[in-house]
Amino acid sequence: MVRDSDSQSNFHPHPNPLPGGERGKEVRGHFPDHIAEFARVLRRAGMPVGPGAVVDAVKAAEAAGIERRMDFYWALHAVLVKRHEHDPIFNEAFRLFWRRRHGFEHIMDAMLPVAPEAAKQRAAQRRVEEAMTPSAREPREIRKQEVQIDMSGTMSDLEVLQKKDFAQMSADEIGAARRAIETIVFADDETRRRRLVANQRGHRIDMRRTLRASLRTGGAIIDLKRRAPGQRKPPIVALLDISGSMSEYSRVCLHFLHALTEARGKVSTFLFGTRLTNVTRALKTRDADEALASCAGTAQDWSGGTRIGIALHDFNKHWSRRVLSQGAIVLLITDGLERDATERLGFELDRLHRSCRRLIWLNPLLRYDAFEARAKGVLAMLPHVDEVRPVHNLASLGALAEALARDRPSAHIDPKRWLGRAA
Repeated sequence: MVRDSDSQSNFHPHPNPLPGGERGKEVRGHFPDHIAEFARVLRRAGMPVGPGAVVDAVKAAEAAGIERRMDFYWALHAVLVKRHEHDPIFNEAFRLFWRRRHGFEHIMDAMLPVAPEAAKQRAAQRRVEEAMTPSAREPREIRKQEVQIDMSGTMSDLEVLQKKDFAQMSADEIGAARRAIETIVFADDETRRRRLVANQRGHRIDMRRTLRASLRTGGAIIDLKRRAPGQRKPPIVALLDISGSMSEYSRVCLHFLHALTEARGKVSTFLFGTRLTNVTRALKTRDADEALASCAGTAQDWSGGTRIGIALHDFNKHWSRRVLSQGAIVLLITDGLERDATERLGFELDRLHRSCRRLIWLNPLLRYDAFEARAKGVLAMLPHVDEVRPVHNLASLGALAEALARDRPSAHIDPKRWLGRAA
């Protein structure tokens, strides 16, 4: 079986055989129960593993045998792993579960600094360790001595969650972050319309409505009717990058866009990696989990490559005139790591900028203080956006919700600041 190099480099199965059974023989005894328990660990760690996958895993173990650890590993991997981003979780769970199935105890210091390049592996390890902790498998009355940590003088859990990077969150913390996103209050940012509407406090007299009202009294009493420019909420258009480099942030941002759709109504959402996918109708579903599942089934290029220029060309050609009316605000959520950074990217982004009222670029790479605009894609995009904001934690999403009600960007998010550094 040919596997990708990333999966092989992350895990090296030990050559010693697993106890019980030979190649090609039926898996007997309690071993199917152990596979079912291993599947429950993966489910608690955040992987979508259902009962049907457990049955298939038992059959795969019977076909491959459990004499060699490598064969047993790839048999379970082929059945239980459906997405590339689940490889680190499966590798860590397999290493810990089948090495020491019972009595797994591990205390993780959550306050140790994490290197940026190890963030994804650390997050997968933490999710597996929380899924295999005795508190999740044993009844409360038979738990052993619990570890107590003195947290006096530290920030509350909510404050820590607000500033924690999405890529470093555990499965429970991501669930808490999604619940916190649903409570975000979006400010009303109404803009003035050119069309006049009925308003008794207006400065202009509506002669047509005034004459019609005077007919009721035979012209004896004339009550002046007035009108003034109306107010409306501008529509929002979101372009979300779902490539492999954005996988740790795109799902949480999709939850944010679902909450924004519930609050604002006029929100159009598009996903892009190597192609453009319209998921506006899917995000209008009330249930957040059902909406995200529908989006995952609609987008065929999830966690793939990135072609921002081609996606923007497709949007400008087929969708811009439909959704970029009435002073729309565009949210471009991407890290700017374009596969083919050419002049086409700058041209399409400039065309998009001219078609909307505000173009806000949300980049998770701004979480690093030492970020510099050196990539060709980033340099091509910066001259054509109004604001550049980070989008890596709950605090940044809260700041974005407040910024949608303001017309003028702040000085620290001005894209000219990054262009000056690059020069």
